[in-house]
Amino acid sequence: MNIYLTAIITAKPEHHQEVLAVLQNMVSQSRKEEACIQYDLHQGTENPDVFIFYEIWKSKEGLAAHNQQPYILEFGRLVPEKLQEPPAIYLAHKI
Repeated sequence: MNIYLTAIITAKPEHHQEVLAVLQNMVSQSRKEEACIQYDLHQGTENPDVFIFYEIWKSKEGLAAHNQQPYILEFGRLVPEKLQEPPAIYLAHKI
């Protein structure tokens, strides 16, 4: 069963460019994963420091493997210092 995920990330303004570079790397690397169906990054129009991921994964196992990739772990190290708050992550199923 496919897994649908939306993640909302808000960078601190002074770290905007660094966070954006890490997120763009996550896109290019994640799209190479076998379990990845879709991995899109969006930027807020009213607040450019807000980034929204929309992802579709083939399975829970594929998403779990994704979360252990080095580029995802690198992003995790940014969270305390470079983001305004922890990412909001929503898992869903299509109805």
